Amino acid sequence: MRRLVVPDTGTAEAWRALARSCLKEGLAPSEIIWDGEHSERSLFDGEPPKRSSPVNNTVPRSFVALAETVCWHRDADRFARLYHFLWRLKDAPHLMGDRADPDLAQLRGMEKAVRRCQHKMKAFVRFRELGDPQGERRRFAAWFEPTHHTLEPTASFFANRFGDMDWRIVTPEKTALFEGGKLSFGPGAPKPEFPEDASEALWLTYFRNIFNPARLKVKAMTSEMPRKYWKNLPEAVTIPDLIDTAHARARAMAEAQPTLPPLRAEKARNQLAAHRSAWEGPGDELAEAIRACTACPLHRTATQAVAGVGPADAALMIVGEQPGDQEDLAGLPFVGPAGQLFATVAKSVGLDRDKAFVTNAVKHFKFTPRGKRRLHQRPDSREIAHCQGWLHAEMQRVKPKLVLALGGTAAQSLTGDGSRMLERRGTVELLDDGTPVLLTVHPSFLLRIRDQDEKRAEMAKFEADLRIAVEMLGVLEQGKAASTHGENR
Repeated sequence: MRRLVVPDTGTAEAWRALARSCLKEGLAPSEIIWDGEHSERSLFDGEPPKRSSPVNNTVPRSFVALAETVCWHRDADRFARLYHFLWRLKDAPHLMGDRADPDLAQLRGMEKAVRRCQHKMKAFVRFRELGDPQGERRRFAAWFEPTHHTLEPTASFFANRFGDMDWRIVTPEKTALFEGGKLSFGPGAPKPEFPEDASEALWLTYFRNIFNPARLKVKAMTSEMPRKYWKNLPEAVTIPDLIDTAHARARAMAEAQPTLPPLRAEKARNQLAAHRSAWEGPGDELAEAIRACTACPLHRTATQAVAGVGPADAALMIVGEQPGDQEDLAGLPFVGPAGQLFATVAKSVGLDRDKAFVTNAVKHFKFTPRGKRRLHQRPDSREIAHCQGWLHAEMQRVKPKLVLALGGTAAQSLTGDGSRMLERRGTVELLDDGTPVLLTVHPSFLLRIRDQDEKRAEMAKFEADLRIAVEMLGVLEQGKAASTHGENR
């Protein structure tokens, strides 16, 4: 029988070296007594017996990681359990994947317990400052009572986190010292007398304020923060009072919350918000306000926001979709190919574009880059909604007699429905304030048509829609003149 002693410092590495040697020599588990460094010597000390047939000591890496954690468990038989399973692994490496194996299950449980102890140490170590806070390197100390031998494998966590100060963590069995950037270990000691720390008052104030009484679950809290650690936690003095007053504080919080409005009131507020102008300043500053808009992500990639242009008292407002590539660069609406096509058709039917206020439902250019080109992308509902306030503000300023909506995006922004444009084209829909909206397609739709016969047919329909706009403006202007004449009589 051979007795092997594993030191208390460097335990995992030392056990691994001893186990590798014993396995190589073919030493069976029944021939070894494993002890810690402070165990009494037995009569069986001596060299391991030599074996004539060496054993292959290659083992799965997953076992190495398991052993490096289990070695810090408090169970006195941990080394023997590890070697017994290692001895089995040499003939059956697949055992590392067998969850039903009782030996592996016990080792996994020990591994879990050690990791939980390490987690508690990271969470519940509380340092007190020692000496002069203005010194070259500040000094701190802490007392902790770990369930397992986890000080050494956990000390590197504190060294990485608090590398700019000197500290020590004292436990009953071992002390970790970090001085001048070097980590070392010494013997354990009783709990030291620490000086008062002025920062604890600030910490207690913070702890009280982050405590949420409405989410209090005592069983879960004591599971994560076992009572055995409370005596070393400065915030623990506040926990009984926080628990006792939690119900009353939660009730007070609930009473102080605003009540939810009726569903019909919420709907009414949403409708009001949808039609509220985003601008309530002077009319001549509206364009500048639009150019400064950052309400949606489109402003991040576009060159600029493009506000509407035209007479402030125009009888006709023309609303398109969004700026295109050329509009984005020029800062003016309808100057690209679609705008030029619209101008040509409008002139042919007697619609004076210069007398109209021309704008877009969405004020920033949405695109996808393709090499040096920027390919147009249709705005989504959220982006249209972000710009509705700006369009409404322009309408409030201009107060047009007629609005010409070009395409689905303009129709959605004005009427709430951007679908079935080929069916709805040439029709008139009224806004809530009675303003008529004439619907038609966007000129870009005509530019995308490749079949010449189809293109001629669609162009004829587009011209017919614009003629309706001319006729409606004439009727509206006559009505205005008649009304003014009647008032003057």
